This record gives sequence, structure tokens and C-alpha cells, in this order.
Amino acid sequence: MAVFEDGLVAVIGHRIDGLVKDRYNLPMPKLIAEKKKPSSSKSPNAVQIRTFRSALGYLDTLKNVERAVRPEVRNGAMGLGRITRLLHALGNPHRKFRSAHIAGTKGKGSTAAMLAAMLRGTGVKTGLYTSPHILDVRERIIVDDANISESAFTRCVAAAAAAAAKVKQEATYFEVLTAAAFRYFADEEIDIAVVETGLGGRLDATNVITPEVVGITSISHDHMDILGNDYGAIAREKAGIMKANVPVFSSPQRPNVKEVLENVASSVRAPLRYSNEGVDYSYRFEFSRSHGRHARICLTTPTSRFEHVHVPLMGEHQAVNCSLALVMLDALKARGLPIDDQRAVAGLSSVRLQGRMQMISENPRILVDGAHNAASVDALMRAIGQNIPYDSMIVIFGCNKDKDISGMIRRIQVGADKVIFTTVDSPRAADPAELAAEYVERSGKMAQVGRRLEDAMRIARPAITREDLICITGSFYLVAEALRKYSKPLQNQTAGQRLAVHV
Repeated sequence: MAVFEDGLVAVIGHRIDGLVKDRYNLPMPKLIAEKKKPSSSKSPNAVQIRTFRSALGYLDTLKNVERAVRPEVRNGAMGLGRITRLLHALGNPHRKFRSAHIAGTKGKGSTAAMLAAMLRGTGVKTGLYTSPHILDVRERIIVDDANISESAFTRCVAAAAAAAAKVKQEATYFEVLTAAAFRYFADEEIDIAVVETGLGGRLDATNVITPEVVGITSISHDHMDILGNDYGAIAREKAGIMKANVPVFSSPQRPNVKEVLENVASSVRAPLRYSNEGVDYSYRFEFSRSHGRHARICLTTPTSRFEHVHVPLMGEHQAVNCSLALVMLDALKARGLPIDDQRAVAGLSSVRLQGRMQMISENPRILVDGAHNAASVDALMRAIGQNIPYDSMIVIFGCNKDKDISGMIRRIQVGADKVIFTTVDSPRAADPAELAAEYVERSGKMAQVGRRLEDAMRIARPAITREDLICITGSFYLVAEALRKYSKPLQNQTAGQRLAVHV
């Protein structure tokens, strides 16, 4: 189905500039010959990594499940055997610090960031491992609110590469990063790491840890080619991080997901509780000049009392995520961590997440958000409507073809007055013309296409006024490009606007 703008097909250009390869256009690292024979880039032989650039170049040679096209390739890259052997060769650094483990479809990044911020606020030396990154791979590995330095990143990736060569493992991109993160946390002698799963849970490389507490955020459709097409199958994969006698806390879930979580918890003998059950919990919304419209939580347990806690992230869903972080914090206190409630709440205000419901320009007003599944798009549309005044909103949308495209498209039309589809720098990118055709067919509304983000912005700019809003969403790759090209210093924003974050 053709998509027209004033009788002309609104398709401009053929590709968007690469995010990763343009930013890290690096020479391939030299490989040390084994028995004087040249080795290929896929060989597990030792690699010379002496600089940050060569560390990035080495990582770029590895199988990257996040960017893989074929499901069978992505499935074959997952499992715990390689990461277990790799960490053993590194001296099992993951056993040298305590941890909290978080899985789920939406909200896990925000929950992890809030829990880590509260732990830091109490004076506990805290590591945070998350994915994906937006602009710099070092965003994934944080100790006490600071990204890992380039020199430390180089050192830890080099150690992981050497360990992979030692055990003759062709480790994946995510496995090497995970090993490097755990090595860094051990070197820094942190007290606890907050670890977010990368994909799924059961076979995720992070699932080698034995945490003090497990968190399960809201479960919905995402990565169906790997995790399954129904909520039960997805829930079973997420629940795979549960461990015997380790307390598990979950956000409220739909009945069929609850049934799966409870069955898995029972089978592994893990105590399971929901964040809104068995505690005195409530939240409300209010408005202030300093914070804008925001949520406040009250949560009382036998060991903690959190009263009128300001949730620094926008949206009703963030109150749910924050309550999960609070009950996980309470569980860590019960397991011996020195946690002061008031200092933890003060630490919560330091939460910073890039590329999630973030206003990056005032003229024109541009908001970016990495909503990459239907539930996240739904939460984004609702959060914008509740918190950001605008006359008209143009949504620039691009996503990968393995996503729940129909579900995402249905939710875009709820808040968008105009939609422009574009592509993203990923081998799995969906064709924007096909996205637009499906949108037109489903909604009966017009859509436009810009083959590159610059093209989409060229279409959007003449159609907006100062009171309108451009929302760029659907993929972290697209958000990263927008941040690089259109982010400007913002003035006169409330704290709520500056810290606006989605799921």
C-alpha cells in the first residue's frame, strides 16, 4: 500500500547513518598467531587489547545477539555453559560480591536504576549492570553513579578476552561484557551489584549469579521469536532467574503470568511475594513547581517505613516500578545490608536514565523514548498525556521487525496526531513503508515515511508550532541517533521534565 503526502510518496533516502559503526569506525584488532598460523576474527585465540579503541574493535568481532537477524542464530548464542567457563577462567569474580537480580519485559531498567540509587544513598558501594547502552557502551557498567573508565573497561575486556582464549570459547558480545562487568565489580570491591538481565532470564548470561533478592517487573510481549508468543512462555523464561531460598518480589501481573511465576517459585523453593500484597502500600499523584506532576508512594513493612516517597520518574507505571525497588531494598535490609530508610529515599532523587522519555530540545520540542514493545509504547503515550502539555504531537517511529509491531502500532495511534515512520540502524530493522501501510490499514489515518531520521525530521518540522511536540520512539538505536543529532542544552525545565523516564 502506498503512503502519500500531498499526492507524493513521502520516502526520502535509502538508509540511516550507522550508529555503532559510525561512532566506532575502528580497525580490527590484531590477533596473536597460534603455532605461527594466522587466526580469523572468530577464533578464540588471545587478542591484543591495549586501548579503548581496540577493546571496542574486539567486541565488534563477536556474535551480538542484540543485533542478530535470524532467530536460530540468536537461540544458538544463548546458554550458561560458555559464560560459566569464561568466569571460571577469570577466577569467578561474580562470587566476590553480593547482588540483586532483576528480570521482566518492561520496567526492569528503571527498577534497577532506582534500587541502585537508593543503595548508593545509604553509603553502600554499589555496582549497576544494565543494557542496552544508548551512546557509549560504558553506560552499562557503573559503580557509585560513575561509568566505568575507558582504561578500566579496556583492562576488563582484555581480561575477559584472554579468559575466552584460554578456555577456547567463542563468547558472545554480551557474555564478554558481562564477564568484564563482573571482573570490574570484583576489582572495585563493591558491596552489592544490581544486575539487569539482558534477554529473557533462564539462559541469560547474568543468570550465573546467586543473588540476595530477585525482582520480576511487568511481563508482556517482547522478543517473541526467542521467548515465545504467549505470556506463559515468556513468564517461564523470566522466572528462570529464581533461586532456592532467595526471596522473589514481583510487580502486579496478569492471572496467567502469576500462575506461572508461582509454579516456578514453588518448584525451586523460592519465596514469592507481589510488591502490592502483604504490605501497607498506596500511591497518589500531585503537582508542585519543583517536580511537576509526579507520584508519591507510601509503603510500610515490618522492618521499613517509607512515607510520601517522591518518585522521580514520570508516569503511573513508575510508581509500580518504584514500589518494587522499595520492597527489594527492604529485603536487602533484612539480609544484613546496612540500609537507612531516609538516606535511601534521599538517594532515590539522584536517578538518571538517558534516552527514556527525555526532552532533548526546546525549539522544536523533541522528546525521545526507547519504548520498544507494545506495553512500553502504551505507557509512553499515557505518561505524555498525563505530564506534558502540547497542542499536537508528531510521532517519529522506527522499530525492529521481530517486535510486536501490530501491538505497538495500535498504541501509537492513541496519542499521535501525525505519524512518520522511519528506519533504524539494525539488521533487524522493519521497513518503514510496511509499518506505514499497516498503520494506515489499521487506523484509517494517514502516515508518512522518511527513510532516514533526518528525512523524517524534515517532514515534521514544517508541520509543528512552538506548542507542539515531536516524539521519537520505537527503538534505542533510533533514540541514540536522535540524541547525537538533535540534543540541545535545555533551560527552564522542571525537575520532572528533566528526569522524565519511561519503563
